[in-house]
Amino acid sequence: MQGIDECLLEAMRLPGARGAALVDWTSGLALGAVGEAPGGDQEAAAAEAAELARLAAEQRAFASESSRAAEAGGAQEPDPPVEDLILSNGDSYHVLRFVPTSFDSSVFLHLWLARAEGNLALARIRLGEMAGRLELG
Repeated sequence: MQGIDECLLEAMRLPGARGAALVDWTSGLALGAVGEAPGGDQEAAAAEAAELARLAAEQRAFASESSRAAEAGGAQEPDPPVEDLILSNGDSYHVLRFVPTSFDSSVFLHLWLARAEGNLALARIRLGEMAGRLELG
């Protein structure tokens, strides 16, 4: 298990990492952030990423089959309905990795990668590992 600061510092060791944050998609607040912020403002970047995450997480079309089955049966699925989101533009990648928790999870890791130096596949794998080790609460 690792805390927020350790997790974010580990994310910054990934090739091409420009910035990383742990964001609550319900409130749009960053619970922690390191490195640069997309657009230069950590608070605005967290709020904008949270809006994107919230839109994806609340849409049934993007949920896994097991999440939809649990919802139909009245059971609560402990994992977030979406595993991760990837947004790419001309010079960077944004990877939003939802963090599974034992409570109603509404947090995700946001990693901003320079496209020229970053490795998207490696970033997805490592963010998944980090999300599994992250200790919240």
